[in-house]
Amino acid sequence: MSRSDERPKQRRTGGSGGSGGSGGEFSVDGQAVEIDLAEWGWPGAAAADGDAEPEAPADDRPRLQKALAHAGVASRRACETLITGGRVTVNGEIVRELGSRIDPGDEVRVDGVVVQLDASKRYFVLNKPRGVVSTMSDEKGRRDLREFTDRVEDRLYNVGRLDTDTSGLLVLTNDGDLAHKLAHPKFGVQKTYIAKVAGRVTPATIQRLKNGIELEDGPIRADAAKLLPGEGSRHSLVEITLHSGKNRIVRRMLAEVGHPVEELVRRQFGPLNLGTLRLGEMRELSDAERGALLTAAEGDSDANGRAPSAGRPGDGKGARGMRGIAARGNPNGRGGARKPR
Repeated sequence: MSRSDERPKQRRTGGSGGSGGSGGEFSVDGQAVEIDLAEWGWPGAAAADGDAEPEAPADDRPRLQKALAHAGVASRRACETLITGGRVTVNGEIVRELGSRIDPGDEVRVDGVVVQLDASKRYFVLNKPRGVVSTMSDEKGRRDLREFTDRVEDRLYNVGRLDTDTSGLLVLTNDGDLAHKLAHPKFGVQKTYIAKVAGRVTPATIQRLKNGIELEDGPIRADAAKLLPGEGSRHSLVEITLHSGKNRIVRRMLAEVGHPVEELVRRQFGPLNLGTLRLGEMRELSDAERGALLTAAEGDSDANGRAPSAGRPGDGKGARGMRGIAARGNPNGRGGARKPR
């Protein structure tokens, strides 16, 4: 007898059987047997399998408060306070709901300061010595930035350049997009230099730098300029701030007003300060500095073109400090509501 002749009539009496409900106990020639209906091509088997609701895929996107805590903004509890207080935005929209999830590439801010959620991105400041070329490989065999970056496993890029004979603050990062943004003239990140120049600089010369002068490639003016203590009869110290990225701009400006630069140090880049970092040393940015730098990369600045200060995200307007203020978002303190006595 062929297999098709053996196909039983459906007289299901119960049982579980295999194939997720497509089998059961049947009577064949008076004997109870277990049959896998799918094996016999039973028409209802596929339908039986399809009756079950498909399971929803697990949502493995990180929750907002967990992502903020992991990024070093504050403890998870403090981050929850920031969220419910309306101080966190995702892609420009305020998010108050705890447990909200974020996608890769979302822009998250706390008090307007960008939070770097990608832990693989690293940011450093180097106090570049004179005589070092601002490149990762110099064809002429001169000292280059590899002397300092070889100690870091990640491939680093320098954000902009410093002249070989200029020392001071240089930003290094493995975030290529950020390096490109900050180096682009469109963003106009402010930079502050201290120059030792020849001759005695007068207040009138300082005012001239601020009013603007004409160079061969067009007009230029300093965002800020002032004389510093320490000048003598033969030299002066000048602090000058500008956002231009033109080549050797500080040297050319001071030469134009009759005071050639003898030594030049960059002390500040956007929200970052050189501080007490020694010549030739490199350090990684703090969470606060990183947030302020990322915000500067988005082109956010005040009315004077200054980027936000390097406070911790969550410290309030301008981003200045954090956990205490996050805790104060709860009027009853960290311990929750006080029980009535």
